[in-house]
Order: sequence, then C-alpha cells, then structure tokens
Amino acid sequence: MHEDVQRDMRRATRLSKQAILFTHQQRFADAGKLLKEVNELFAKLRKVAKNYPDMIYSGIVDAAFQEYAEAQTLLHLVEENSFIDPEELGVPAISYVLGLADVIGEFRRRALDSLRKGDVKTAEKCLQTMEQIYVELMSMDEAYMLVPGLRRKSDVARHIIETTRGDITIEARRSTLEECMKNLEKIVRSKKKR
Repeated sequence: MHEDVQRDMRRATRLSKQAILFTHQQRFADAGKLLKEVNELFAKLRKVAKNYPDMIYSGIVDAAFQEYAEAQTLLHLVEENSFIDPEELGVPAISYVLGLADVIGEFRRRALDSLRKGDVKTAEKCLQTMEQIYVELMSMDEAYMLVPGLRRKSDVARHIIETTRGDITIEARRSTLEECMKNLEKIVRSKKKR
C-alpha cells in the first residue's frame, strides 16, 4: 500500500512538472489534461487515507500537493489571469502557500522568454504578478511560523524579483535606445536626400 502511494505521488509530481512546461509552451489544454490526471491520483490517495490517515502526511505527498498547486496556479494565472484557491484545488493550505511561492520563479521564466522575444510589456506584467504574489506572502505574518520553509522561499522570491526587475529595466532602456537610434537614422537619411 505504502509503495503504491509513493509511486502515485511521484507520478503526480512528474505530471505537475510537465504541466508547468506545457503552460510555458502555451499548450494549455495539454497542461489541463495532465493536471486532471494528477487530481485523479489525489482522489485515489484520499480513498486510501480513509483507512490509513498517516499516508496524507508523508513528505512525498506534501511535495506532490505543492507541485500540483504550483502548476494549477501558474496555469490559472497565465490562461485566465486569476488565482485559484486551495479549497478549489483540494490541497492543504501549507502546500498551496509553498506552491504559490514557487510560482514566482515560473513567472521569472515567462518574463525572460518575453524579453528574448522583445516583448517588454509582457515581461513587465510578469513582474507585476511576481510582486503581487510576494506582497500576499509577506502579508501573512503568522504563516512564517506555521509554514516550514516559507521564509527561505520568500527570501529567494525577493531575490528573483529584484533580478527580474533589473533585467527588464536593462531591456527597456536598450529598446528605447534602439528606437531612438532608428529615428535618428531616418532623420539623417531624409536630410541627405535634400
């Protein structure tokens, strides 16, 4: 029984990670299918937990819930521009909060992908989402005492946000400079023709 739960939770974690990749690739339907499969694995876990409640509190289950919360939150934010709450996900609040903290790193990835494509506006929106999540995490003072690992994840998130802000600022200035140079080039060309 224990081995089955471990196998299922490893699969749930793997599928959630894959759903995150699909979300980054804009393959939302594929991500949704994988997350539905993960939800089915959790339904199976809940049935087992009725007879073996200690199963729900093992580390591998926590990791699976956390990865699932991260994947679902990312998908909702990217696809629908809205948050999903832990009750709707059916995950413990602690797993939800830790998964939410990890979403900040996924939005850094989206911001960098946008910058590579020259899309500074989307990168700025990603930064706004990252900051919004961080502010929400920081507003939960008591959570730092109740959620193991949240302080460390918040510190990492703050660093990620500051680094991303720097990357976006540099790219925005570079884009502005490039645009100014193109305009100057047009002016010089038009004066040469006269």
